Amino acid sequence: MARIESSESHALTRAGEDYLEAIYVLSLKNEDGSVRSVDVAEDLDVSKASVNKALSMLKDQGMVNQEHYGKVTLTDEGRAYARLVWRAHRALKAFLIDEIGVDEETANEEACLMEHALSAKTMDLLVEHLKEKGIFIED
Repeated sequence: MARIESSESHALTRAGEDYLEAIYVLSLKNEDGSVRSVDVAEDLDVSKASVNKALSMLKDQGMVNQEHYGKVTLTDEGRAYARLVWRAHRALKAFLIDEIGVDEETANEEACLMEHALSAKTMDLLVEHLKEKGIFIED
């Protein structure tokens, strides 16, 4: 079970958080904040069918909007939740690289695993520690 806490205490599965994070990161590249499901599939190296199943679950949880096979956008709640997951990923990656010397590729992969396991309180403490050391800057 995921440890990220959103405003309404929804808890997504690890896979749900991965999809939400991918949508968020991809949406940052588009002026209108939308993404295509095929881009999510490519980013996560999964099938379009897997993306469609995940999008259905995320829609049911109020995290994304999607017109019938159209572009995907995050709801306000989905964006807030995804930002927390992305923040955790970036902080953990920075810690692994800058504090203990893990190579970037390994740090990226392992941050993705770790971001789902830590409590929001622990993540906040890690972020504050990294900010104090000048290693992490929130966007």
